Amino acid sequence: MTDALSRMLAERDWILLDGATGTNLFNMGLGSGDPPEFWNIEKPDNIRALYRGAVEAGSDLFLTNSFGGNASRLKLHQAQGRVRELNEAAASLGREIADKAGRPVIVAGSVGPTGDIFEPMGTLTHASAVEMFHEQAEGLKAGGADVLWIETISAPEEYRAAAEAARLAGMPWCGTMSFDTAGRTMMGTTSAGMAELVEKLPNPPLAFGANCGVGASDLLRTVLGFVAAGSERPIIAKGNAGIPKYHDGHIHYDGTPELMGEYAVLARDAGVRLIGGCCGTMPEHLRAMREALESRPKGPRPSLETISDALGGFSSASDGTGDDSGPARRERRGGRRG
Repeated sequence: MTDALSRMLAERDWILLDGATGTNLFNMGLGSGDPPEFWNIEKPDNIRALYRGAVEAGSDLFLTNSFGGNASRLKLHQAQGRVRELNEAAASLGREIADKAGRPVIVAGSVGPTGDIFEPMGTLTHASAVEMFHEQAEGLKAGGADVLWIETISAPEEYRAAAEAARLAGMPWCGTMSFDTAGRTMMGTTSAGMAELVEKLPNPPLAFGANCGVGASDLLRTVLGFVAAGSERPIIAKGNAGIPKYHDGHIHYDGTPELMGEYAVLARDAGVRLIGGCCGTMPEHLRAMREALESRPKGPRPSLETISDALGGFSSASDGTGDDSGPARRERRGGRRG
C-alpha cells in the first residue's frame, strides 16, 4: 500500500470525492465550447479556486482539470502538441492546493474519453488509444497526481487501453464508466459486464464504478448491479446533481443539497466506498453530502423502491441487464464531464 489512495481506503469506511468541473468553471466565465484545460495556464487562480472549493467543502479527493486533455480532444483546438504542458499544469496546481489542506487530500488525474470510436466502427486502434492515454498520464504524473482517474468511458476497448496506459506510466488508477442508456453505456456495456471486465484486466483498478449518466437514482441502480455481480473491489459513485433543465440559455441541475445528502447516504449503504458528485454538483452539495455521511448511521442496503422514493424515479424500466433493455445506442459522445 504505497499509494495515497490505498492507504486512505485502508483507514476509512468511505471517501468523499469532489463535484463538477465544467459547471463550476462555467460559473467562473468559461465559454461554451472553450477547452477548460487552457485555463490551467491562462487562469491558474481560477483552477486553484475550483480545487480549493472542493477541499474546503470536505472532499478527501478531487479531480484535476484535465478531462479533455488527450491529443484527440485537444486537436479540436489545434493544441494536440500541448498535452504534457496542460496536464502537468493541472496536476501541479492540484498538488499545491492538496499540500496546503492541513489533512490528507488526494489529487486524482482526470482522464476522459478520446472522443473517437474504435475499429471496426471507427478508426481508433488499441495502440493509438494507449499512446494518447499514456502521454496524458505522464503529464499528470509529472505534475504530482497521486492516482489516475479514468472517467466517463463508454467502450470496454477504451477502458482496457486506459488501463494499459496506467501500467506503462507506473501509476495506480481508478476507472468509471457512464451508464446512460437504459442501464447501459452508449456502447452497450452493463453493470455486470463492467464488473466482469475489471476483474479480467491484467492491471485492474484500485476502485471502479459509475459517473455522470442520467440522475442519481439511475446511478445507484447501476451500483446495485456491481454489488450483485459479487465484486469485492471498492466501488465509486459519482452521480449528477439531479436532472439538467434548460433555462435562459443555460443548463441548470435541479438536485438540491438535501437530495445529494440523501444520495450520499444511500450510496454508502449500498456498499460504495468512494462517493462524489458529477455534473451540477457544487460545493454546497458537497458540504451537505459530508454532513449527511458523518451524522447519519449506516443503514441496510437500499432497495430500488427506497432509492426511487428518496431520489426520484428511474429514467427507464430496465437496468440494462434483462432482455427488455433494447438495443444499445451507438452514437458518439461529444460532451465532457460537467
